[in-house]
Amino acid sequence: MSLRIVFMGSPDFALPSLSALVSAPNYQVVGVITQPDRASGRGRELKPPPVKSLALDLNIPVMQPEKLRLPEPMEQLRAWAPDLIVVAAFGQILKKDVLEMPHYGCINVHASLLPRWRGAAPINAAILHGDEETGVTIMQMDVGLDTGPMLAKKSIRIKPDDTAGSVSQALSTLGADLLIETLPDYLAGNLTATPQPEDGSTYAPMLKKTDGLLDFTQPAVDLERRVRAMHPWPGAWFEWNGNPLKVLRASTVSGEKGLASGSRFTVEGRPAVQSSEGALVLDEVQPAGKKAMPGKSFLAGARDWVAGA
Repeated sequence: MSLRIVFMGSPDFALPSLSALVSAPNYQVVGVITQPDRASGRGRELKPPPVKSLALDLNIPVMQPEKLRLPEPMEQLRAWAPDLIVVAAFGQILKKDVLEMPHYGCINVHASLLPRWRGAAPINAAILHGDEETGVTIMQMDVGLDTGPMLAKKSIRIKPDDTAGSVSQALSTLGADLLIETLPDYLAGNLTATPQPEDGSTYAPMLKKTDGLLDFTQPAVDLERRVRAMHPWPGAWFEWNGNPLKVLRASTVSGEKGLASGSRFTVEGRPAVQSSEGALVLDEVQPAGKKAMPGKSFLAGARDWVAGA
């Protein structure tokens, strides 16, 4: 008899875990719960979460409640009668009645090495703070925010050129593999969950657009990490000529002595901005209303880059 699973997830990160559960023998994904469609892009057209699109392709029933705790979605969840709920970047806090509904409880594929970086944006936080490694943790869920006991972990190194996007892609696959590897022993009762230590716990709050703002009173090494941590969303940026200038790739140099923070100059034909320590070189940018371009190409059309500094 196959195990009845309800899957909860929303972004691209969750796709490999859903695919792995569907492909694995003895598991039946009876329903998917994901976030509502959201307005996106210039046209503000409604866009479905990636998990919804995949679930529909797989002919799995989908529910998109604004709040899962409301009576109608809770009634549907009970009707699906899950033996287990698997969560991967769902985007809503699960209440006690949901956590206690399945016989095997709820487990989460979390994109950090818990207890470091609990919360909504663990990958971004790991890059932003210069962590040398990150990973995934399979954990039992409790009423706290990513505070439940841990079942399994796997780690990867963060490379110097990694972005939040590249790390998320790597961890999504790693998490799916670890989920499938962990489930049999978990379901058989052969795994002992390890409580999370409070020592070393940190929190990664949900990102806002303003988190991408580059503050040149900070050191260049921190700004370069922010560029990578905020890619692809919300994106790193600063104001230039009255408009936001997105910075897609950057590097650091020692800078120019005597220049104030925020001063603009050039390095080997590329635009650069002085910071409190060193300078940030803009290797790839996207001006407002234009496509992404190399810094050298941008500089060719930005004649006042230095003159207006």
